[in-house]
Amino acid sequence: MDDEEDPIVEEIPVFLSKNLQDNLYLFQYPTKTEIANHDDAIVVNCCVKPFTQEVKVDFGLNIESKHYDRFKAEQFAVAADGKNTYGAVPPKGAERPTFKRGIMDKQAFTSTRSLTDISKYVVGIYTDKEVHLSPLASIVQLRPSLSHFDKEDKRRKAEQKAQNDDIDDDEVAQQVTVKFARGTGAGAAAKKTKEQRGTYDNFVQRIVEEPWCETFWHARDTPTAELERQKMYSTNHQSNQSLSLPANEYLSKLLPHDEHVQQVDVANVLPVYNKAMLKTMPLLEQLRVLLKDARTLSFADVLHILSDHIDPHVSADKVLALLPQVGILLHGNWVPKSEVVFPEKMLSHANGVTAEQMIRARDYILYRFSRTPYLYRNQVMTATQLPPAETLDVLSTVARVNSTKRWELLLPPDKEFEQKHVELVQRQELHWRATEQSYNEMDWAKETKRVRKRSTRKSESQSQQTTMPPPAVHAPTEA
Repeated sequence: MDDEEDPIVEEIPVFLSKNLQDNLYLFQYPTKTEIANHDDAIVVNCCVKPFTQEVKVDFGLNIESKHYDRFKAEQFAVAADGKNTYGAVPPKGAERPTFKRGIMDKQAFTSTRSLTDISKYVVGIYTDKEVHLSPLASIVQLRPSLSHFDKEDKRRKAEQKAQNDDIDDDEVAQQVTVKFARGTGAGAAAKKTKEQRGTYDNFVQRIVEEPWCETFWHARDTPTAELERQKMYSTNHQSNQSLSLPANEYLSKLLPHDEHVQQVDVANVLPVYNKAMLKTMPLLEQLRVLLKDARTLSFADVLHILSDHIDPHVSADKVLALLPQVGILLHGNWVPKSEVVFPEKMLSHANGVTAEQMIRARDYILYRFSRTPYLYRNQVMTATQLPPAETLDVLSTVARVNSTKRWELLLPPDKEFEQKHVELVQRQELHWRATEQSYNEMDWAKETKRVRKRSTRKSESQSQQTTMPPPAVHAPTEA
């Protein structure tokens, strides 16, 4: 597009501020509606866990509102902390009450990390036709915490346990068996602690045991909050020297070279040809490229492509003489040879299977398609011993899946070509018969494994028989 058709409307400078990159948190409230807003709410308490980056904020409730149910709030406080907690000093070491005033006058919000990798996110401020960006330390989502219900259940279970202990005062003597584990010394304990240090359960336990650090909450309109907000502006307005670098140096600085990145092998990169390149190639190479890209072509399609797009004076007899060198005749259509599809020293993209194994598997598939119209993927995978990904790649070079979940050839048989060129069909059939023994051995190995697996499940009476009776004999017995 011409620059005159797309003019520059305005240029806005962008600056990066790193003053708060280790302490800047972004709070999200997924449960907050459009009406509710916490900007003007009164924060009673605020705590943070620096290691796990968790935040807990207690927002004060308006107990003077006409929508506030004071009776229900007192019930919640009694259920969480018990009776007569208002004004009482908790014993030393005991847990502090959730509601000190004996009434539910606050709503707690606890955080969960929404993203683990926040390196791609920043917070921006647009002012005075400038954009200032600040990296984030964490992005957390604050949701209402109903921990007072958990305290109610915990306190109720403790009261029931205390009542049961008062009833069962008499202790019943029971036999106790004491077992000593091997290696109970100091060395074994240290080894066990070292092994548990890196476990997931130990990591979760460390998160739970991390104490809350109380912090100060400054409202957005306070002088302290304004001073912190000023740190989001960049104070260095010097021009960026990277923008004056040449294109190659700027790109290398933007995307530095990583020595651990695996280099692409040029030999394994398949070339891409166009019409102009095909016209410069000999006819044999043209046929090789066409069959490899199309996977399956009829002889009429080959002549049509060559005469319309490459060489209008191409000879049909010459094409028919060269096709057997790069292709295989399969039910009247031409498919590329396996050596053309999988060149030497080529490895599969999934598991690194060699080209020799892929060629052997594809030749087996071609032979089977010359005898049957359908194949199953599990059947091919068992006979060729290829991984599932490579089996799919080999089958896709010559076949497709139909509506019955079976693999069939890409093109229907060309009976007219077979009747017209009987000699080519007979020559291809001789090739299949010459290699038939090796393909039957692959199926024989597969059947042998299946019979051996079944033979281990035979009963003792069946093992004494020398020959297997026909299925009809066992039909009444199995019923």
